[in-house]
Amino acid sequence: MRADASPLTEKHPAQVFRPLSEMLSGWEADGIDTASFRAGVETASRRYAAYGLAHMLPLDRVLVGCESSRVGAFGGFHHPDQGYRHLQMVAVITMYGPMERRNPERPALALLDLLRAYAHDCLHYGSRRRYVEVAGRPVRTQYGINFRRTGGQSYSATDQRGSHHTRNLGIVMEGACDAEARSISRQTAARFGFTEPLDSLGTLTYRDMTGTLTKGDTERAAGLSGSDEQTRYAAALGGYETGVNRPYARFLEEFAPGEEDACHTRLLGAIISGDVGTLGAWLDDRHGPGTVSGLFRTSRYFEPSGAVPGPGGG
Repeated sequence: MRADASPLTEKHPAQVFRPLSEMLSGWEADGIDTASFRAGVETASRRYAAYGLAHMLPLDRVLVGCESSRVGAFGGFHHPDQGYRHLQMVAVITMYGPMERRNPERPALALLDLLRAYAHDCLHYGSRRRYVEVAGRPVRTQYGINFRRTGGQSYSATDQRGSHHTRNLGIVMEGACDAEARSISRQTAARFGFTEPLDSLGTLTYRDMTGTLTKGDTERAAGLSGSDEQTRYAAALGGYETGVNRPYARFLEEFAPGEEDACHTRLLGAIISGDVGTLGAWLDDRHGPGTVSGLFRTSRYFEPSGAVPGPGGG
């Protein structure tokens, strides 16, 4: 699986995919300054090391799509069916903006989007995973601080439709990874003096990349006019904000008011180590014993013989 990533890129037959290292070299050869991306990666590497991540996702394990043969193709972080794939250990992403070319139409925005995607996927790459073999195939039973039985039962349940808060560990972990990635993008944008574009889609995507979207922005994203792919991209952007990032922010406000950064830091450390002990003790001090299991464990999660216990003792 890890020697052949073609099953992932074949899902995007219109795009040409190249390793991120090759894409950066090609852009630099064409006169595009990639210093912002490289500086952002250095920042991420230092921060992630403090959380326990020893190695960043190798650039050659990140495949970037562009030069699309599809008329009107538009790419970026919210392009469908992309991201990090744990079995193949490969991240598949697309160049932000019009993809009917090799070089980005807006290099600064494309590099900021690329930084957000790479920083995000590095955390998925570094998250603790455990596998068992079932019928000759690897089955993941642990990802970060979430657990799953070989029969498919997850430690935490899916949130109810329309819920304004989350009790789903998948959403919490995804939100934590993206909050961290967008923090790095925001710091990098400030360091290099990037400013918001004036057009509607450019403004939305810049705020999305830097974690500064407002509720009004997400409402505008749902009704943005443009090409079919641009409107779908904007809708996906708004859906991700309301379905992942905003619920994660509410979770921190709900269970760590005034200490959101401290809780976020402990969450990331737990996701990378796979050990919920420090995070659990921190939450227990504030909300009483068994907070993690009380918040997240679904009644459908049972303990079959020989299974790995979940956080808080399973």
